[in-house]
Amino acid sequence: MKLLHKLNPPQQEAVLHGEGPLLVLAGAGSGKTRVIVHRIGYLIHERGVPPWQILAVTFTNKAAGEMRERIQHMLGEGETPIVSTFHSTCARILRSDIRSLGYDSNFAIYDDKDCERLLKDCAAEMNLDEKRYPVKMLGSAIDEFKNQGMSPFDVPADSPYQATLARVYRCYQERLKRCNAVDFGDLLLLTVQLFEEHKEVLDKYLQRWRWLLVDEYQDTNPVQYRLVQLLAGARQNLCVVGDDDQSIYGWRGADIRNILEFEKDFPGVKVVKLEQNYRSTKTILDGAWHVVQKNKGRKPKRLWTDNPEGERIVYRTLPNEWEEGRTVCREIERFLAEGGDLSEVAVFYRTNAQSRVIEEALVGAQIAHHMVGGVRFYARLEIKDILAYLKVLDNPSDDVAVKRIINTPPRGIGNTTVQKIADFANEKGLPFYDAMLEGAYGPLLPAAARGKVAAFVNELEGYKTLSEKLPLSELTAAVINDSGYYARLKLQRTEEAQERIDNLQELVTAMQTYESMPGEHGLADFLERVALVSDLEHEGEGKKSSATLMTLHSAKGLEFQLVFMIGMEEKLFPHVRALENPEQMEEERRLCYVGMTRAKKRLFLLNVRRRHIFGQEQMNAPARFIADIPKNLLDSGDLWQRAEPSRDFSAGHNLASLFEEEIEPEFEDNEVRMVPDDEDDGIWVGMKVRHAQFGPGTIRKIEGEGDNQKVIVWFNSLGGPKKLLVRFAGLERA
Repeated sequence: MKLLHKLNPPQQEAVLHGEGPLLVLAGAGSGKTRVIVHRIGYLIHERGVPPWQILAVTFTNKAAGEMRERIQHMLGEGETPIVSTFHSTCARILRSDIRSLGYDSNFAIYDDKDCERLLKDCAAEMNLDEKRYPVKMLGSAIDEFKNQGMSPFDVPADSPYQATLARVYRCYQERLKRCNAVDFGDLLLLTVQLFEEHKEVLDKYLQRWRWLLVDEYQDTNPVQYRLVQLLAGARQNLCVVGDDDQSIYGWRGADIRNILEFEKDFPGVKVVKLEQNYRSTKTILDGAWHVVQKNKGRKPKRLWTDNPEGERIVYRTLPNEWEEGRTVCREIERFLAEGGDLSEVAVFYRTNAQSRVIEEALVGAQIAHHMVGGVRFYARLEIKDILAYLKVLDNPSDDVAVKRIINTPPRGIGNTTVQKIADFANEKGLPFYDAMLEGAYGPLLPAAARGKVAAFVNELEGYKTLSEKLPLSELTAAVINDSGYYARLKLQRTEEAQERIDNLQELVTAMQTYESMPGEHGLADFLERVALVSDLEHEGEGKKSSATLMTLHSAKGLEFQLVFMIGMEEKLFPHVRALENPEQMEEERRLCYVGMTRAKKRLFLLNVRRRHIFGQEQMNAPARFIADIPKNLLDSGDLWQRAEPSRDFSAGHNLASLFEEEIEPEFEDNEVRMVPDDEDDGIWVGMKVRHAQFGPGTIRKIEGEGDNQKVIVWFNSLGGPKKLLVRFAGLERA
């Protein structure tokens, strides 16, 4: 069969499995997606399963899209199975059947910021102390309850604190329902509730989806596990694919026991191990295995490859984090000189705080790079503001969206007016929009406030009329212009305002692209697509070739020719929180394994003797993972003997001249131009200096005298000013 072409024996065994549960333990780079795709092809072509009876589930839209494309390419023309994320699958189910739970099918999907606003309202209503019950903490607790499959009534009130969390959770869920809205956790939790309370609904989907495939099963949390269990039904035609050695999301609810105990939960399961790696060199795989095999909670397996032995893993201990950054730059330049591409380079770190020095070193060396984890497009302020207008047009019961835009841009509707409307809504049990109508046309508000609210209502009604005539992109452009949002940004005449305008133009462009796609192009569908986009989907898109900076958690599923893992130090990686917790330490070890197995050919493990981080200097021992790697796999030689002559990269990208005209007016003229007669006497404004950490710079201002004397220095490496206490700064004349 063509379906088995280029598949190794274990891959073929997984593809050809018949009915009943199947566990595929797929090591890093072992071709797991190929197995899923070919198994779907086998079910359709060889077993005659109709495509609509197959459901494949994974974790990100990107992964689902890639899998869908590969399936379409293999099957050719005709119907294809549903390939979707957990959240998208549940959104599809709820759109069809959520009425059984008392919601309307046009419910809104709230993101984190929307949920925070709702939680703030609940906390205020309950008179909670914000310091003891910060909104982010409340949101995190509720999210954890939902990951565990717990409703507000399942939360044990075994302490006053826990009882308060349960009350907040109840209030929050009541408000969500009143707004006809759900959050991300609800998409799964409500689907499970729907299936458990309405057997006829579950039976409908069991008849529809008779074959279920789940990717990245090691990342499932308890509510996802329960959902899989329900959808597997009595037939148990369930194939799960995953790798316990790559379970690294315990901190956000993933439960490694789901994959470790799969054989207990599904008796008679067929287990297939994919251990041949097609990505990395033998040396890299051996080093990674020696790190992860120390874990007790894992299935016994060992990756192997037909790839060459490859270079030894480079391990270096450097003086400080700045030298760590320079080392990364030097090795990237060497890689490029040998014909490598920047897109094949990645720098991994355990915490985001470590990225600053690496970024500055790369800027100094003029090495293009992008950082995964910045503010994503659809989370930017101006985008969320305009999307809020569209959300109100789609679902007027969306309280959070209405409150966001009622005075955005400012239209003279103050907090007092908003609060009166909110109080009336709470008293009558109405959505905020309905209460606002009462404010616009009833006796609720004073005449002046009533007129402003009425004008806002009329504006929204006008957009609603436009929405029935115009395509989404033109409607959005009309909202941006007619609301006054664009004019207000234009009046600011700042680079930030112009960047926001550019983003709004890009939003319209995104909608035009959406409209050019086949199928329906409704507002609700677009908003759902936006809501389901994950953090990493758009990182690096549309950028020139550049190195990638990211946390180790973000690296899973990716691969690069050249990988740097920096900060390989105790208390940093492994993280200090894991030192006294064996389960967390095992997850740190898996995280190290994941990072190492991203590398195809070259892997650098770097640490330093002294590191300035978290506001203090640290001197930590090398990470314990280094000692796990056999010495014959490590190149621990003198890096400087084989490196090019040391360059001071901090001076390579001088931004100071671009900002001199903007910065200098902040300093008085007599300070800026004052130069002593005897240049050997003390310090002066304009003096060129060098700092051990920040490199060369220019003194821009002097404050105070004696032991308390401070200087503001413009450092080339930072592209900006820094204030230093002279007696501790250790400045040298450049």
